[in-house]
Amino acid sequence: MRKLLLRALVVVTLLTLAACSNDKKESGKASAAAEPKVIKISTKFVDDEQTAISLKKVVKEVNEKSGGSLELQLFTSGVLPIGKDGMEQIVAGSDWILVDGVNFLGDYVPDYNAITGPFLYSSFDEYFAMTQTDLVKEMNQKIEEENGIKVLSLDWVFGFRSMMTNKPIKTPADMEGLNIRVPTSQLYTYTIEAMGGNPVAMPYPDTYAAIQQGVIDGVEGSIMTYYGTQQYENVKEYSLTNHLLGVSAVSISTKLWDKLTETEKTILVDAFEMGREDNLKETLAAEGEFIDLLKAEGVVFNEVDSEAFLKAAAPVYTRFPQWTPGIYERILTELEKIKAAQ
Repeated sequence: MRKLLLRALVVVTLLTLAACSNDKKESGKASAAAEPKVIKISTKFVDDEQTAISLKKVVKEVNEKSGGSLELQLFTSGVLPIGKDGMEQIVAGSDWILVDGVNFLGDYVPDYNAITGPFLYSSFDEYFAMTQTDLVKEMNQKIEEENGIKVLSLDWVFGFRSMMTNKPIKTPADMEGLNIRVPTSQLYTYTIEAMGGNPVAMPYPDTYAAIQQGVIDGVEGSIMTYYGTQQYENVKEYSLTNHLLGVSAVSISTKLWDKLTETEKTILVDAFEMGREDNLKETLAAEGEFIDLLKAEGVVFNEVDSEAFLKAAAPVYTRFPQWTPGIYERILTELEKIKAAQ
């Protein structure tokens, strides 16, 4: 009888320990499942700029739709590395997303600079159509396979870029002697040189003080950027060169991308597409409004000799030996098809 009682006690004890062990395992699984994948978004845009506003909506959408499995954190104004340094972080596999100029992809696949070259497009739609061509899809595949950069989007536009200076610009001769801030990019450097100015590379957040201190005479950027960063407090002349399309790419490391579930990938892609559409809609609506607001601040808008600038900028396309031979001609061919289809 005593042996039977002892055996029963041992069985009960073992079952109790097993149950406790399973409870701990399940608790550990629940705790692990509750741990979100934290992804930081780094961008140069300040909080008042439309791109940053639309990115906040992306963050909210992803964090809600993922049910806690993803946690996006937005860092604006260049708080985290941006530009060239930011792209290096993507290549290194950091758990973040960079929203910055397409030109920084061009540091790895130079042909990206060709599709955003000076004076190519007369409308946003022409550029959007270009991003859907086989030519650009081939670039996206190449940069993913060779550099570990997955391009989620190439078309977060913020307007055509023009000149914000302390003197009116109408011809390339008016640019002579002016120090103009540019991103750390050969394309921007060569473009400003061809247009007649002296390019000065620096982070955009530094430009406000640099103008006040006389380090630079102005910057080039969109109407949205002009108003959003309050550069109108420093310089009052906006000359409509429309030399480059202001557009950002959304890039993520393939190392991070591969860690995500298919559902999480879909949530991210859909949210950034929603943000892109929101950014475009609000940008188009705001440009007219911002022109009126800038005029109220004393800004003068200057028309330019577009043909003179186009002619001056033509040599830019000869300065990139690393571009695929014939890429410029292929771009022009695609543009002809795009314009014919519109």
